[in-house]
Amino acid sequence: MAAVHSLGRRELPVRHPKLIQHQVDFKALPALPQLDEAFVALGTTIKVAGSQEAFRAVDYDAVLAVAKAAKAAGASRLGVVSAMGANPRSNVFYSRVKGEMEEALAALGFETLVIARPSFLAGDRESLGQPVRSGEGLALNVSRWLAPLIPDNYRSIDARCVARALLKTVPVTRGRRVLLSGEMQRF
Repeated sequence: MAAVHSLGRRELPVRHPKLIQHQVDFKALPALPQLDEAFVALGTTIKVAGSQEAFRAVDYDAVLAVAKAAKAAGASRLGVVSAMGANPRSNVFYSRVKGEMEEALAALGFETLVIARPSFLAGDRESLGQPVRSGEGLALNVSRWLAPLIPDNYRSIDARCVARALLKTVPVTRGRRVLLSGEMQRF
């Protein structure tokens, strides 16, 4: 029987017979069950994390820890959510950390590595117990009104589109592939 194992700091408000949730400390991950592919959508903001060091602990250290645990459990394919503008040589701390994370994942030697680089992520944060960002509603409404004028890669994107893009792309890709927001909008 195929199953989906979800790792998180808290339990998700989702139930399914094939979903097995694990509440974990990302600094001390347990061994994962045997698996073929893994998807990592961990991330925070510097404001929510409280400092650059705390941000890096989530967006770099925890992502890398999950990827290493997945590799040790047999995963040959990995899909990860990064960010538009990720660049290990960026002067912007956020973009630099995302770029460094992408480089570290590439060095792990997965047969498949699909990196999603969404623009502004839209979704129901409140239902997931995540803080609603100030100005987010206004930004999403403006983005919808001005959508025809905004290039695809810069429009806000629903988190479900990002998930769909990774779920459809990871199983059929070999090597490294980067998905930009404009491409993911079409999934």
